[in-house]
Amino acid sequence: MNDIRTRAEALLAAGRAGEARTAARDALDADGPDAGLFLVLARAHMAEDDDSHDDAAERAFREGLDAFPDHLGLLGGYAELCARTDAFERPGRSARGRAIAARLRELAPHSAELRRVEAAGSSVRAGAKDAVSVRRVQSFDAATAFAAAATPAEAAERTARWAAQAPYDRRLAVLAETTAALAAPGRTLPRLMLCRAAEYRLLGAALVALLVVLRVTVLPVPSGVTVAVLVLLSLPDLALRRLLGRARERAAARAADAVPAETETVAEPEGFGAPELQPVPRLTRREAVFAGAAVALALVAGGVAYTSSLAYPRYQVVAHDEFRGARGVDLGSLRGAEQVDGVEESMLWMYGPATGNDDGEQLVVYAAAGDLHGVRAQDVSGRYGMLGGLEETVDVREDWAADAGERGGWMHCARIAEPDQVRKAVCMWADRGSLGSVGFVAEHMGRAEIEALAADVRAAFLRPVGD
Repeated sequence: MNDIRTRAEALLAAGRAGEARTAARDALDADGPDAGLFLVLARAHMAEDDDSHDDAAERAFREGLDAFPDHLGLLGGYAELCARTDAFERPGRSARGRAIAARLRELAPHSAELRRVEAAGSSVRAGAKDAVSVRRVQSFDAATAFAAAATPAEAAERTARWAAQAPYDRRLAVLAETTAALAAPGRTLPRLMLCRAAEYRLLGAALVALLVVLRVTVLPVPSGVTVAVLVLLSLPDLALRRLLGRARERAAARAADAVPAETETVAEPEGFGAPELQPVPRLTRREAVFAGAAVALALVAGGVAYTSSLAYPRYQVVAHDEFRGARGVDLGSLRGAEQVDGVEESMLWMYGPATGNDDGEQLVVYAAAGDLHGVRAQDVSGRYGMLGGLEETVDVREDWAADAGERGGWMHCARIAEPDQVRKAVCMWADRGSLGSVGFVAEHMGRAEIEALAADVRAAFLRPVGD
């Protein structure tokens, strides 16, 4: 019976829950009640992490406790199953768990079984199958082993001894393979990332938050830089995950190969034996502190970015009776249908020969100010109609993105030919507090001259509030 029970336990420890259930049930049917086999059968059902299997596990625990009412392993396993049950979905099982835990506390107040029960509600199942939980258990065990050893090599040597004492135990095999891989020369960075994962994530969050704040405040950091930083921060983590995955694969094969055959006599291991690994908390207090700090940084960066996105510079629109030696005429009645959402004040004036003054240049100036914080670069030649409207009535010979100057924002210029073949230039600018355009004759003007005239118009007709 001992060999059968040991083989069933080995199958369960190696992650072969279905085979462990078959071995345990066959032995129980053939040889009668055995507390250890009932415990293996119940835990093999629990390992499936499925409602129907949890029900089967409860039946196995109750069957075992009917025969062995004070068995600590059965009491602890049943109480642990109940502690992991949703109290709203299964209130009866949850209530039974409290009574069983009380009985266990009465029989063995300092037992490992009771410690596992008390930690069940806040710990990860050691046999969980989802990727997040598997990595969590692996990383916690390895970090704990490294923290308890003087050197990485000592941690690897110690965990290798533990795994040798229980060669079929998959969790110990994973721990031994992981510490061996991380203790190898040249693995300082992945080992540091595993042992200081919370600090690494906080550092990454702080760096990204800094780039976001700089981008929206004093330094226009290109979005590509932020993306590049995210990629660079992710690469070491991806490499670590790959290393951990390979260690799990080696451990699974190692534990599977160590399971004794049905006819094999199982010898007791020599030496001090492998320790029981502690429950893995879903989140340690230290991790919670660092995670809270990372969330706080993200909220601050998001708040700054949102506040900055709503901010816009204030301008006063200034209409001049004369500009560059030419008198002006207010064409305000023509702009009513062209108002843009957010514009608080605007002007549309014409200067030059068309006003009856043959001196000076002919210019048509439109300037507007208001809350235009939603304006983007593409809006200068798109939504606000500079090129879109021009192409319907005139021949656009060329267009280009111009230098926006000290006030920032965006400027776009184009050379056009009207039906009378007069060559003109049109420049449009915008920032988050203003927009405007100027059109003028530009027969012999180069790009630099066109941009300079547009900048002069922008500076003359839009005065920053406070200047």
